[in-house]
Amino acid sequence: MDAAAADHPRPDHSGADHSGADPRPDHSRPAEGLPELPAPRRMPERYSVRDQVLAELRGAIAGGELRPGSVHSAPVLAARYGVSATPVREAMQLLAREGAVEVLPNRGFRIAERGPRDLAELAELRALLEVPVLLRLARTLPPGVWESLRPLAQATAGAAAMGDRAAYAEADRAFHRALLEPAGNRQLVAFADDLQRRAQWPPSAPQPHRYPRPAALLADATEHALLLDALIAVDLPTVEALARAHLSGSPWG
Repeated sequence: MDAAAADHPRPDHSGADHSGADPRPDHSRPAEGLPELPAPRRMPERYSVRDQVLAELRGAIAGGELRPGSVHSAPVLAARYGVSATPVREAMQLLAREGAVEVLPNRGFRIAERGPRDLAELAELRALLEVPVLLRLARTLPPGVWESLRPLAQATAGAAAMGDRAAYAEADRAFHRALLEPAGNRQLVAFADDLQRRAQWPPSAPQPHRYPRPAALLADATEHALLLDALIAVDLPTVEALARAHLSGSPWG
């Protein structure tokens, strides 16, 4: 090789790096002048556990296992469900936002107590929100939309026949969500669902008979079917009368 070639080596188009360094960019290091970001973390398993505990607690409150006014600590509930106290505390904090429990510092959580006035106020709010929407939808939607909700109404009847209050609460909310979803307003559906969940928390009374009996649940479920019949027939006066009576006559009242 002559001196000129040694001073000016020909470029190597093979892609090899003879310096020993990796030519590919290192994305694990931040660009110069930017702070280093933490490595992505997997979602902790406790969040799925929290959701399971939340569902169990909701069912226990709606079903009467956790009675209004009773106080419960996170460690005791954690032992009951076979989990750590952390997901129980997280679930209880969510229930506190829903108005189902009250946080007692250094003691735990108390199942919220509600009276007839609370139920009446919730029923009034639900009627103000849901009835006008149902009437508007009844004027515009084809009967087939309402008929497609028949299985949801039947699901409430099935839960009522078994006397399963927790299952009925979930089926009832699913039916009412489906009634409002054709309006296309997600905020409305979410707000109405929250109001209905609050209306399902049992009233303040230690007597077991104050919790919905199967007959009361069956009567409530029957109104679902009647409401669908009126919507399919575009019988607006009956739709309004049934909806108002249904919302004010909660079996949890």
